[in-house]
Amino acid sequence: MPQSDRDPRWYQGLTAGHWMVLAVASAGWIFDVYEGQLFTIFKTPMLGELAGGGTSAIEWQANVGFAAFLLGGAAGGLIFGVLGDRYGRVRTMAATILVYSIFSALTAFARAAWHVHVLRFLVALGTGGEWAIAAALVVETFPAHARTAASGLFHTSSVIGVGLASVTGMIFVRPDSWRWGFLLGVVPALLVLWIRVSLREPERWVATRHEDASSSRPRYADLAELLGRPPWRGRALLGLGLATVGLATYWGIFAWGPELVATVMGDRASAEERQSASSLAYLLMNFTGGLLGLLSFAPLASRRGRRFAFAVYHVGAAVLAPVTFLGARSLTEALALLPVMAFFVLGLHAGYAIYFPELFPTRLRATGSSACFNLGRVLGAFILLIRGSLGAALGLRWAVVAISGLFWAGLLILVFAPETRGQELPE
Repeated sequence: MPQSDRDPRWYQGLTAGHWMVLAVASAGWIFDVYEGQLFTIFKTPMLGELAGGGTSAIEWQANVGFAAFLLGGAAGGLIFGVLGDRYGRVRTMAATILVYSIFSALTAFARAAWHVHVLRFLVALGTGGEWAIAAALVVETFPAHARTAASGLFHTSSVIGVGLASVTGMIFVRPDSWRWGFLLGVVPALLVLWIRVSLREPERWVATRHEDASSSRPRYADLAELLGRPPWRGRALLGLGLATVGLATYWGIFAWGPELVATVMGDRASAEERQSASSLAYLLMNFTGGLLGLLSFAPLASRRGRRFAFAVYHVGAAVLAPVTFLGARSLTEALALLPVMAFFVLGLHAGYAIYFPELFPTRLRATGSSACFNLGRVLGAFILLIRGSLGAALGLRWAVVAISGLFWAGLLILVFAPETRGQELPE
């Protein structure tokens, strides 16, 4: 096996420039996740104020908001993915951060539920594009022996964004103070100056760009080439299937962990107590089980392969999600089980930053990674609407059990997925 997958000292030989790229890419991803998670933290008090109605009505509006976010991410991911391959990783990433920062802050001024849904779509235009650009930037900058670990760390930084959102939820714990939480969403815009000053385009992208310019037929990335030519078409469809499973179950299972806490606490607790406990649960899910799961994916993928690591996480999630949502009957049980479930449900997402960029050549890397991750949002959005109907008909617990069946579908997809461990990036 090549040294790239065996050497435990992956950080040896890295320069300050490598660490700067990882830091900036991770910062963009941290605030990307922060903007997305604000809705998860504040959805119940926000939609209760703007839409009214009981628990079922709020849950339906929340699923519409989740769906709008997924659809916006798909659109933004495809648009910015193509722009990133054509015009560069650095300037495109800066543009995505501006988009999600501005529209997240504008959510503070929403006066109706449909305002929130439109703004969630617009926020997601930026967040959908940022991940794929940053993932491509990390993969193309780091040497082969450090690529897997660096990509895993990049995606793992997402828990900091969730932690920031959870702390925001704890600070603005009153049901009527959610607007201040969203107003803070403008802060990531300050990253843009740092990005433009600190980073240069990766040499791999620059070389490919020069090759395109000198060619009689420019090979700029587009969806027609990605989806029209083997093997890229098959790889894009396989990645799309994996991302659909991960995104639909994240928003349809993981994101409802706080509601499980509120359910087990019941009416004996006040609204503020339930909100505080729900924020604490989300913090524990991300900074205990979820963090360990994300950190564990890269070493497992390096030693046993990408497909093996994905398989372990899919099976674990398929078992633990029903056990958690059916088994938790008290706050203590919920707080104990949710982080264990999070190890698998959240942890498998580290594999996307490692695996998707390895599937495509430089001229298609951002477009291909974004198509896998963000078209998965479209299919995930439809599944979430189904999950909303299941929630109304079956209740929170059994709706989650039904959605957890998607993990077994993900295991089937892995049968056909190529193994990229120890291989050079395609060109």
